[in-house]
Amino acid sequence: MCDIDTVSDSGMLCIGIDDTDSPSGMCTTFLAYKTVVLLKRQGVKFLDFPRLIRFNPNIPWKTRGNGAVSLKIKVQNTDKVKEMVRNLVRRYSDTENGANPGLAFFDGSIIPDAFSKFSDLALWQLISRSKARKFATEHGLDFFYQGNGQGLVGAIGAIGYSFDDHTLELLSYRKRPNFGKKRHITTQSVQKVHEKIPGTFNSFDEKKRRILVAPHGPDPVFYGIRGEDVNSLLQAVDVLKTGEQLDGYMIFKSNQGTGDHLKNWLDPANLHPYESGRLAGTINTIPNTTRGGHVFFTISVEGEQCRCAVYKPTGMTHVASGLIPGDRVCVGGGIRKASKNFPRVLNVEFLDVLELVEDSVLCNPVCSMCSKSMKSKGIGQGYQCSVCGKKSAKKQVHFIPRGIKAQLYMPVVSAHRHLTRPAQRVGRRNTVEFNESASWVCKY
Repeated sequence: MCDIDTVSDSGMLCIGIDDTDSPSGMCTTFLAYKTVVLLKRQGVKFLDFPRLIRFNPNIPWKTRGNGAVSLKIKVQNTDKVKEMVRNLVRRYSDTENGANPGLAFFDGSIIPDAFSKFSDLALWQLISRSKARKFATEHGLDFFYQGNGQGLVGAIGAIGYSFDDHTLELLSYRKRPNFGKKRHITTQSVQKVHEKIPGTFNSFDEKKRRILVAPHGPDPVFYGIRGEDVNSLLQAVDVLKTGEQLDGYMIFKSNQGTGDHLKNWLDPANLHPYESGRLAGTINTIPNTTRGGHVFFTISVEGEQCRCAVYKPTGMTHVASGLIPGDRVCVGGGIRKASKNFPRVLNVEFLDVLELVEDSVLCNPVCSMCSKSMKSKGIGQGYQCSVCGKKSAKKQVHFIPRGIKAQLYMPVVSAHRHLTRPAQRVGRRNTVEFNESASWVCKY
């Protein structure tokens, strides 16, 4: 066991890690958990929760939630810590099945603004591996990667991410013999967390009676509970009933549930594939519902046209199909790349109806005496009631009730992405501070 004594005024180290997993297994947060458990045994002082940063969810080669992690610590011998972390990355990265891990170290207490700018771009743009390597070199980072080095993007971004709002997520981990086996967790216990612990969110879909805390892949995570504070998450651990003995848990500070990837305004004249963001414009086509139930419409933004898609699983197609030309909306989502068979489109993640125009049709006038619709007497000859003979010169305007309202519409909870801001968090900003003495990590 190495002896790594903590100090008060030196040895500040930020560690960023990404892309250690593959579709076949492993998990970057699991590597962070293993790292934290080891470092705590060495007496390392942690200055914040482990950070789980979700970046642009529209990157096509991401694995699962496109999350990177970072740790902020204070130690005496940073070189020993760096070598320990490198060894853990080598050990717990699934490179044989396509993982491309990246690891970055920043020495010092003040992280330059350039790191935050890099991180902000990674939230909604596509950043190349070469740009990440160039950034790391220019800023004198100690870095390491395997494979094609894609993980270096997230590793740098996780170090530089600046929180305006945050949530917490408690991730529990399985023992290695259970990796890949079916997870058993009772629906009743998850529903109880959803109903009885208001400091948690997105645990259970009431309409579909679907559990939302447990993944389905072969990764080491058994369940993840999202919430606003440590106490709520620990209460949930006591409530959940699982079918196996777990290895432990760790609480991450995260940008999940903040909607941060959709805060920026896209340039309607210069949209790029895989970008995330928002646009505000006017509906200029009648929405088209496809055979699969998906709805497509076009909005006009500063003279540019943007095709938008609302997919059936979001539960927002009734809103999209109720739009008419002239309505003003704000849409947020990701740009899908054009293909041979499909044009470029913005996949809608939220739909904010800003203004509704009146919907009306011209109808034959109704007789005020008989309450019967009048008949046309011929082109240019007006209308006449066939019962009493009363006449009218022109048609009447009939206003059609709108089935939707000017408000924000969100996907159903089971269609939320990791970054989607749920309805209960709209207008909320979390300021929970780190307390190293709290039970934020536990090895059973």
